[in-house]
Amino acid sequence: MPEQAHPAVSVRAVDDASVRAIDDAGFRAAMSTLVAPVTVVTARDALGAPFGFTASAVVSLSLDPPLLLVCADRKAGSHDLLVAATHFCVNVMGADGTDLALRFGSHRADKFRDVEIEDSETGTPSLPVALSRIFCAVDGLRDGGDHTIVLGRVLSSRQATGEPLAWWNRGFQRLVRLT
Repeated sequence: MPEQAHPAVSVRAVDDASVRAIDDAGFRAAMSTLVAPVTVVTARDALGAPFGFTASAVVSLSLDPPLLLVCADRKAGSHDLLVAATHFCVNVMGADGTDLALRFGSHRADKFRDVEIEDSETGTPSLPVALSRIFCAVDGLRDGGDHTIVLGRVLSSRQATGEPLAWWNRGFQRLVRLT
């Protein structure tokens, strides 16, 4: 079913011939100036096996209803597993989470080996070492170019104390509180 625009939203078609698109390198350079969270998205496949991947394209979307979005690369091995899942968890990595972020960002098959996991009420695996664990039900899928936008309805969350891990300027960063 096609998405309907909200009555207050004006949809304007862009004439591709009149707009010069940024090249890949320029786009990557511009996006590297955005500070992004470092998260590990976890879920279970159709056979019940856990899977996960590192994601920095995770955004709060709505308070009412509580929604967030995760952008999954269509070429990634976990893409098809995530879009087929009914539930997932966004594990927000703390400042000490670099090793886990690198592990889940890799192509290794044993990402969960020797990693403690805890299941939610829906059976969704999560990483108890995470700074925050946000449990979601898949609420919809949208096209996002070379990514799929996965909408998550937030069901519950668990928070720990600590500082977050961030991604900025193509590398992991620790944030410094200014006030």
